[in-house]
Amino acid sequence: MKQLNDVDIANMIGEGFRPDNNETKKLVRKSLHLSTRIPKIKSPAPEHVTLDFHQHTEEEAWNMLIQVAESKTRSATVITGASGILKQKFQQWMTESIITPYVISFEPLNNGSFKVLFRKKSV
Repeated sequence: MKQLNDVDIANMIGEGFRPDNNETKKLVRKSLHLSTRIPKIKSPAPEHVTLDFHQHTEEEAWNMLIQVAESKTRSATVITGASGILKQKFQQWMTESIITPYVISFEPLNNGSFKVLFRKKSV
């Protein structure tokens, strides 16, 4: 990302700009909201991720899963644990929720984790 210099700032707010110290420069940069004007470059979604639901609430697990489904990630290993509500909820989410259209398949890897394949394109 380009670091703005005094000339760049002067061009943005006019020729009368003469910063006298670093504090003034910081205040001007902050007041111009420069961090919101420079577009952030998104990195591509990874091909495979691992989600571990241990020590997470149902809501946190749901948010993690929906974020991965919408990110165009192709596959995931989801660790739910061998017992508990998240294992049951995960299986329900895969078959009866808004995530279902994103899912090609899911299958158990062992008693507490699943392999999930997601569609290439977002729904």
